[in-house]
Amino acid sequence: MLAYFVRRLFVMVPTLLAISAIVFFIIQLPPGDYLSNQIAELRAQGEAASLAQIEHLRAQYHLDKTPVERYFIWLFGLLQGDLGWSFEYDLPVNVVIGDRLILSFVVGFATVIFTYAVAFPIGIYSATRQYSWGDYGLTFLGFLGLATPSFLLALVMLYLANIWFGTAIGGLMDPEFVDKPMSWAKFLSVLEHLWIPVVVIGTSGTAAMIRRLRANLLDELQKQYVVTARAKGLPPGRALFKYPLRMALNPFIADIGDLLPQLISGAAIVSVVMSLPTNGPMLLAALRSQDMFLAGSFLMIEAVLIVLGVFLSDVALAALDPRIRLHGGAGK
Repeated sequence: MLAYFVRRLFVMVPTLLAISAIVFFIIQLPPGDYLSNQIAELRAQGEAASLAQIEHLRAQYHLDKTPVERYFIWLFGLLQGDLGWSFEYDLPVNVVIGDRLILSFVVGFATVIFTYAVAFPIGIYSATRQYSWGDYGLTFLGFLGLATPSFLLALVMLYLANIWFGTAIGGLMDPEFVDKPMSWAKFLSVLEHLWIPVVVIGTSGTAAMIRRLRANLLDELQKQYVVTARAKGLPPGRALFKYPLRMALNPFIADIGDLLPQLISGAAIVSVVMSLPTNGPMLLAALRSQDMFLAGSFLMIEAVLIVLGVFLSDVALAALDPRIRLHGGAGK
């Protein structure tokens, strides 16, 4: 087992190197860059002084070099913790994404907690009471949650929150706390606004998880080992939680690879609709403006989280399910 984990850790290094090369050259594919667009605008306006300054920036940030040279300069900067310079914000990328990473993580983590806390009890109830009125009602709500567009639900929730609770529409805090250091009042304001995006983003995920857990658990409950356990008089709760529920959790453990990046990226469309200061809208804006260092940093953070999430899911699956063999062909 230890050798397997060490081998997987070594595989992660070339994987991330390959992803970094792909990310860099993909964001280089559109013609020009942020500074090239600025130069074109300044030449149209005849501003020679600013034009000279931008040409200086091109040389300073190695945009006058070949793509291969720029890639290795960018890669060595990443290894040293330097994410580059955001031309649009005129600040280091570390500074630009710092607060947004924290807020994105808070929204993503709260959404995950909400999703699991709601989906698991409902999924277990529906599976253990198949075809009951409760099962039919919860199934209907699940289909309704899957069919409702997140951006439409966001608009409805914003309206209801403003009418019923007086919560300011949009954002994760009251306007007076924007760009202010964290304080108790700001923290309470974030909590007041947090439940709206959590419910909106988590609704579709919760509905999908209910359906998957119900189907997986029903499949396990119909297997012979469960029938045998019941025939031997094992209490219903133990017969449910000891093995069937554990086996039904395998797909959700495997989803950890997708779960970690969602803690950072979140739902971009919902974030735009609700004016959330998270990473999704900033990444879209960086891609549109060809702010390459900012966009590349976001994509690399996502890649690192995906690779780490896949590794953690493999470890958790090996610990959770004894049927999984890390060397399946060795015993044949």
